Amino acid sequence: MQLYNTLSAKERATLIEAAGKQRLTLSFYQYAKIGNPQLFRNHLFVSWNELEVLGRIYVAHEGINAQLSLPADIFKDFKDQLDTIPFLKDVRLNIAVEQDNKSFLKLKVKVRDKIVADGLNDDTFDVTRIGIHVNAEKFNTLLEDPNTVCVDMRNHYESEIGHFKGAVTPDVDTFRDSLDIIEEDLKAHKDDKNLLMYCTGGIRCEKASAYYKYKGFKNVFQLEGGIIEYVRQTKIENIENKFMGKNFVFDHRRGERISEDVISNCHQCGNRCDVHVNCENEACHLLFIQCDACKDKMQGCCSKACQEVYNLPFVDQKALRKGTHNSNKIFKKGRSDVLHYKK
Repeated sequence: MQLYNTLSAKERATLIEAAGKQRLTLSFYQYAKIGNPQLFRNHLFVSWNELEVLGRIYVAHEGINAQLSLPADIFKDFKDQLDTIPFLKDVRLNIAVEQDNKSFLKLKVKVRDKIVADGLNDDTFDVTRIGIHVNAEKFNTLLEDPNTVCVDMRNHYESEIGHFKGAVTPDVDTFRDSLDIIEEDLKAHKDDKNLLMYCTGGIRCEKASAYYKYKGFKNVFQLEGGIIEYVRQTKIENIENKFMGKNFVFDHRRGERISEDVISNCHQCGNRCDVHVNCENEACHLLFIQCDACKDKMQGCCSKACQEVYNLPFVDQKALRKGTHNSNKIFKKGRSDVLHYKK
């Protein structure tokens, strides 16, 4: 039984091109009690591999968090398969705002301690006592209310390229970092302000809203379906879009254009830009914002040092990487000292 990928990303990309089929990028999550995450993981891999599903899926005792792509013509088969799993029947599927056939190039289904790394002890509070879900229309109304504090529950590199007008955007590297900072900053308004939260697809707000209610916040609201569902509703219902810029996504697209506003700068020259790239030096691979001019000048690298390595023969680059590990540097998204115009 095949329980792992047998093709490289490059080989998969070639197959996708040869197939000539339109693929659909989507995401979903569901909190549920899963007794044997490893067995469930194996079942999903076998089932989805047959359907040519690609993506990054986390499974834990507390549920599932999935970001994936699949051939558009088998969407109904995929949905029917989900509906055979009791806790996933009729689960909301967030269809990506912008599609790309190569958003994912491998199927990775991994067992984790949690489906979102929040650093919380779930035994200390009721994780099911969440805030009030609001749709796009209600979200806009609350956003305009002077009695509302709107908080972006995403990380700094996500909100840097796009966020809602007037939102508080914590300068944090991880979701877990934001939780205590937000509570401390807003502790004086637990009774008299609306706490309105949003994230990409809604999953971070599910846990955060329960946590803040446990911490004593009285009026807690969360954008149902996150930014992705908000954009869908604004288009279908002709509602004003109050999101500026791009929605950062965790796949090869790296971002979806929501409005024409460009609210961030190239990290190398300071010119207006909101295009994320990974440093072409495989030993670095740092994620940062780079304009076309700097991309040409720096050959897609974040620094002169990385550019020098990138121009070495491949065998020499590989030798330099041997025995080293990027660790968390990759995920410090734009924090490197070599970037002169970072946030």
